[in-house]
Amino acid sequence: MIRMGRSLRKIAEAVGARLQGDGELEFSGVASIASASPDNLVFVEDEKYLLKALQSAAGAVIAGEFAANASGKPLLISRHPKLAFSRAAHFLLAGHREGRNAGIHPTAVIHATVRLDTSVMLEAHVVIGENAEIGENTWIGANCTIGRGVAIGRDCVVYPHVTIYSGTTLGDRVTVHAGAVLGSDGFGYVRDPKTGRYEKFPQVGRLVIENDVEIGANATIDRGALDETRIGHGTKIDNLVHIGHNCRLGENVVIAAQTGLSGSIVIENDVVLGGQVGIGEHARIEEGVMLGGQGGVLPNKVLRGKGVAFWGTPAQPVRQYLKQLATLARLGKKR
Repeated sequence: MIRMGRSLRKIAEAVGARLQGDGELEFSGVASIASASPDNLVFVEDEKYLLKALQSAAGAVIAGEFAANASGKPLLISRHPKLAFSRAAHFLLAGHREGRNAGIHPTAVIHATVRLDTSVMLEAHVVIGENAEIGENTWIGANCTIGRGVAIGRDCVVYPHVTIYSGTTLGDRVTVHAGAVLGSDGFGYVRDPKTGRYEKFPQVGRLVIENDVEIGANATIDRGALDETRIGHGTKIDNLVHIGHNCRLGENVVIAAQTGLSGSIVIENDVVLGGQVGIGEHARIEEGVMLGGQGGVLPNKVLRGKGVAFWGTPAQPVRQYLKQLATLARLGKKR
């Protein structure tokens, strides 16, 4: 990867921050205050850390209005320093990606019917099936397998060893981390009452992943059984998450690691699920609900209440759950 610098003035424009100091200085990355080098940006959300940032090796600091009168380094002043820092990191990373040479590794195996934009980058041993389509500036890492008829949009990043089954669609600016499996068969079986054996229910639907979704390492998302599984715009899925067939996730959903969703679950917009959450089939989590780590939702249940935090199994509003725990503790002491 070629390290490409961006001027501080361009970074300020990209993140919507106010520049104070030399705007012609160039930066190629971001870092923590402790590990920064002169070509790195750092950020400060709390005024008590400002002096430490100004005394660090970083070339410039992103900070709030409290830093407006500070001196010693160039500053980018923002109402939301951490958000501006995140946007600066993406802006710099985009510059690094532009430094890659578009092209196809000679070991890649591509069906003759595949449609690739000329700017697509394919690393070693990528396999792409018939009638697949990959949009501009998308990068596919080594040893990925892209199935028949898969559509991948523009500016996507697919890290090594990802498998995308046939009939899956990825929107624009989707990131899929290493080892993820997208569009595999759902876990659906019908039992024969005579023999007691399980026979597979058809898994012939599709998986649709909308724009700006990020999917963590070794996550698995099943295709629909007869219809579709859909992951909404801007949703972020952590490592080792499983999403079953026919689930429908809304926009800007956040799911932490090791969460498991059974089939046919609806997760509405802006829901936050903590780590190791488990949700039974046909449950519904309504808009803005927050479910704490290891929370459990029984099949067919509904959680509602925008901004309400739930916890426990079966999940309850957190205040109610904590009161129950306190009552149990008091009863235990009495015994």
